[in-house]
Amino acid sequence: MTTGLWQELAPLLRDRTFTDLTHAFHPGQPRFAAFPDESREALFDMEKGDGFTAHRYSIVGQWGTHVDPPSHFVRGGRTLDQIPVDQMVLPLVVLDISHRVRRDPDATPTLGDIKDWESRCGTIPAGSFVALRTGWSQRWPDPEAMANKDESGTSHTPGWSQEVLQCLIEERGVAAVGHEQTDTDPGMATSRQDFSLETYVLAQDKWQIELLAHLDGLPESGGVLVASWAKPLGGSGFPARVFAIH
Repeated sequence: MTTGLWQELAPLLRDRTFTDLTHAFHPGQPRFAAFPDESREALFDMEKGDGFTAHRYSIVGQWGTHVDPPSHFVRGGRTLDQIPVDQMVLPLVVLDISHRVRRDPDATPTLGDIKDWESRCGTIPAGSFVALRTGWSQRWPDPEAMANKDESGTSHTPGWSQEVLQCLIEERGVAAVGHEQTDTDPGMATSRQDFSLETYVLAQDKWQIELLAHLDGLPESGGVLVASWAKPLGGSGFPARVFAIH
């Protein structure tokens, strides 16, 4: 007979939807321009007569849907192994600007978006994970579509804004943020090598998930975000498996 916590938890999960928010990573996928591509090698391969299959993967930590801990940009910041597991299961807030991004790929969220969300759902809870829904993940895995560069080489992609991040972190006390695009900062900023918003988030001792998928299927409130990743000692980033329960 099943007893204990699972007996209490199972009925709560029985009729819930589980949405995978993670892209499956692979060689040739969209990535930060300075990073090398992924390479894989089958050290053992059942298709070639071996008794089992095992691959060696060569990837940068910030690969595909991934977690950035504070140490990614901040000297002395928390590393992946220092983020406690109780921060990996969080209330989920979805801030939706996809309707503006369809008209303007350089769109960013405003304080008005937070005000509108809170007028419908109540105050954004402290300790939550706030995901920025832009619709940009629908361009995956096309590198050119994800970068969306003009003739001058400037990238036009959505991103966060300073005023919204400051409100979420300093006033609402959220635990982490995430987004569908490659970077925290909008493309017009990263094209100038301006990563000040990502620096700000990580300098506040927060972590983030980049390149989220399938945010379009989530409710704007009431869900739970579960994020997990490998535990490299001193790790500055790693592919993550992220999903929502709603």
